[in-house]
Amino acid sequence: MLRFVVQEHRSRRPHFDFRLEKNGVFKSWAVPKGIPDEPDVKRLAVQVDDHDLAFGDFEGEIPRGDYGAGTISIWDKGSYDPESWSERKIVFTLHGERSAGWFHLIRFTKGRPNDWFFIKLPDSN
Repeated sequence: MLRFVVQEHRSRRPHFDFRLEKNGVFKSWAVPKGIPDEPDVKRLAVQVDDHDLAFGDFEGEIPRGDYGAGTISIWDKGSYDPESWSERKIVFTLHGERSAGWFHLIRFTKGRPNDWFFIKLPDSN
C-alpha cells in the first residue's frame, strides 16, 4: 500500500506540503492554496526535494534559520493508487479522510520546470 500525506506548513509563506510515496521516498510538492477539493479546480504545485518516509509522520516546529522553518501539522494522510506516472503527468486516486478521489498532477509545458498543475477530476462513476 502506497502512502500519501498532506502537511499544513505555517512558515514565512504558509502552504501545504503534498507527498506521494514512490521508490522509498516521498515525492513532494508545495501547494500554496491547498489541495483542490472540487473537480476541475487547478492549483499550483511546486515540486520540491524528495523527503524521507519518516517525515510523513512529522508534526512540530522546524527552528528559524533551518530549511523549512515553521510549524508543521498533518492535515490529511492515507493511501493512494497510482494509475500512471511519467515525467509530465501523474494520475492517481487518493484515499484520505479529507482528500479523496481521482487527481492529476501535470507539469507546466512552459515556465519553471518544477511547476505543476494539481487538479481534482470528477469521479469516474
